[in-house]
Amino acid sequence: MIDQTWTLFLDRDGVINERLPGAYVDRWEDFQFRERVPQSISYFSSIFSKIIVVTNQQGIGKGLMSTHDLTALHHQMIAELSNFGARIDGIYFCPDLKTKTPNCRKPAPSMALAAQRDFPSIDFQKSIMVGDSLSDMEFGNSLGMKTILIESKLDELEQINHAGEKIDYRFQHLWQLAEELEEGL
Repeated sequence: MIDQTWTLFLDRDGVINERLPGAYVDRWEDFQFRERVPQSISYFSSIFSKIIVVTNQQGIGKGLMSTHDLTALHHQMIAELSNFGARIDGIYFCPDLKTKTPNCRKPAPSMALAAQRDFPSIDFQKSIMVGDSLSDMEFGNSLGMKTILIESKLDELEQINHAGEKIDYRFQHLWQLAEELEEGL
């Protein structure tokens, strides 16, 4: 039973906001919430102890945006969400390129471990990872979290389906998870 002792981890692109195929969401003008996301996060704010965003942002490593640009975008996202009574307790991002070794990108647990250092009450056995990629599912599984796939990354669905990763639930949109939780998922 999910209660105030649980933590919700959310990927950003494809879960909170629309992805830009072949590009990076690197400025507020390109950021567009996915359908009913602010309302969903507002609902989640009433039932989860912590809501944490974990996002791979290799656009920084490629020099296409700066950490300052990303931080400004995230501040604006949080401000917009707060207009709906929604909260985000922490945002953790990895600027590393996929090719850098080692790196902090999901599925590596670095961002979750950083969140747990900042919020010691986080228990991964009482956490849910919501993402749209195989690396998100691997990230959640490696830490013992429940995993929820948002099926927005259509180009990766076949790979996800054949990977054998444990996926506890699948939805098209985050608001569908909110509805299921209201009904007692």
